[in-house]
Amino acid sequence: MNVKILDSCVGCGACAVINPAVFDMCGNKASVNSINIDETEDLCIDAALSCPVNAIDISDY
Repeated sequence: MNVKILDSCVGCGACAVINPAVFDMCGNKASVNSINIDETEDLCIDAALSCPVNAIDISDY
């Protein structure tokens, strides 16, 4: 799974609350720690679905 934060991120922090192992807030935009994605794929999907501006892009490798 590949997870990417799009430029439309508004920095609400919902993703970091749902999956802190992968998402972190850097200023007013989220960032992705790709090392932990494989262990938390379900939480990555939950975070993407919860994003109010659909700024989390998830794709297969």
